Amino acid sequence: MARVALALAIAVPLWPAKKKKEEETQILQLPRELPAAVVGETRRLAVYVTPLSAKGLLSQQVRDALKALDKQSRGNSTLHIRAFVAGSGDLRRVRDLVSETFTERRLPLPALSLIQAGGLPLEGAQIVLEAVAGAKKDAQPAVAFFSAEAISSPNPRDSLAPLIEKSLAALQHNLAVSGANAGDMLRVTCFLSSLDNAAATRARLQQDYPRAALNFVQTQRAPQSALAACEGVAGLQKSPGKRLELLGANGKPPDGGGSQIALIGAPHVVLTGTQVSFGFQEQDGRLALDRLGKAMEPLGVSRADVAFTHFYPLSAQLENQVRALSRAFFNTGPAPAGSALPVEGLSSQDAGFAVEAVAVKD
Repeated sequence: MARVALALAIAVPLWPAKKKKEEETQILQLPRELPAAVVGETRRLAVYVTPLSAKGLLSQQVRDALKALDKQSRGNSTLHIRAFVAGSGDLRRVRDLVSETFTERRLPLPALSLIQAGGLPLEGAQIVLEAVAGAKKDAQPAVAFFSAEAISSPNPRDSLAPLIEKSLAALQHNLAVSGANAGDMLRVTCFLSSLDNAAATRARLQQDYPRAALNFVQTQRAPQSALAACEGVAGLQKSPGKRLELLGANGKPPDGGGSQIALIGAPHVVLTGTQVSFGFQEQDGRLALDRLGKAMEPLGVSRADVAFTHFYPLSAQLENQVRALSRAFFNTGPAPAGSALPVEGLSSQDAGFAVEAVAVKD
């Protein structure tokens, strides 16, 4: 009997007094959906371009770029991000990381435009971000958007230097037509079929536009032609006196053709993320433009308020298609300024093109 009691005395401490509380099941939360469009105050718009980095894989580079953007913006609220991704990384991961990062920081989510480029001017770099933010103080009474004058040559091996020169000359001309000067230029983005001339072009633009954030993107890995197309954004020191004024390169409203300059005097702008055509037929493209219109509607603007568009087709054939679709969609007045330039890829494998817009809002 004593032996039994001793055995029980030894065993009792080894038996748990009570069952441990089961650990709560952790539920992995999906990233919050980014807004299709956002509103910003025209007089407080600020623009940034993140520095390139070759450190790590795509996810790390995205995080580093977002950290750099946070440092550049100095607390300004990011409204819109245009992300150019090079390499074979999953573009959808960029969207998730943007959502996760802004959610963790308890910041409003930005709209996102996501494009796969052919290359960036640093070996190993996989992403560059262009951002539009709302500053805490007034920066300018109005802004101007300048279309990229696409200068091309049939042979993709032709020298880009003369093509870049012509495109930059057109940009400089449009800047003068707008009434702005070189010190007013906020951002210049050059889309190039090759980055061989990127360093020399950067050096020149740093002298020409000392305040401008600069970005250089190779459009496709294996382009079918030589291409140079440089677009710009400027802050105007004087309002155009209208909520929106669309001009051609001659400084007059376009007569049946596309606009080259969008002068925005409205108190607000609406910035959309990219809408993608899921398919390659005209009907697919019309649906993408319809989605663009629906994305703007909750913010109180329509296609008639669009000042500037970016189209990103995957081929020359699709580029012709989007130009025709754009004319039909924006048929209520002068066509908005904008660009239609080929890119390497988009966020969906069955996408034919993507489109984003800048609209004016009272």
